[in-house]
Amino acid sequence: MKKTNEQFEAAISQCRDVFDKKMKDYGSAWRILRTTSLTDQIYIKANRIRSIEEMQEQKIDEGIGDEFIGIVNYSVMALIQLELGSEGQLELSPKEAVDLYSKHIYAAKALMQNKNHDYGEAWRNMRISSYTDIILMKLLRVKQIEDNKGKTLVSEGLDANYSDIINYSLFALIKIAEDGG
Repeated sequence: MKKTNEQFEAAISQCRDVFDKKMKDYGSAWRILRTTSLTDQIYIKANRIRSIEEMQEQKIDEGIGDEFIGIVNYSVMALIQLELGSEGQLELSPKEAVDLYSKHIYAAKALMQNKNHDYGEAWRNMRISSYTDIILMKLLRVKQIEDNKGKTLVSEGLDANYSDIINYSLFALIKIAEDGG
């Protein structure tokens, strides 16, 4: 489990670094997006990963690792939007944004640690393509929940699904790093 925590920290650091740099480039322009738009951005990235996996060819010079980083960051943004709402203050200082980012990424990590304890690190025996499929399935669930105005009868809500998407993406980044990519 210690190795997993260290690998998670490295993957989180990689994602947060991209988030920080984009905050410097664009500020918090993403705050204008509704969660439904963030869900669609995540879907585009996950769908591209699946296309690359199936065709085993890509024409754009961003690898699947870059797309998984984007999925993590868009998912964190969605969690922030769920917390703050898209109608509130749009401008966040870099410090405010990073503090919110850390809050949500570490809540997702805590969820991973609990599930990892119960499932015995089963994720290590899965294929990256399975993570992609699970992310796409969770996105379809998120879209259904969004279409139902956030209401569920017995299922987890939006936040739990975004947290799972973050964790499967981080698992993929760990696997990619282990494979030397």
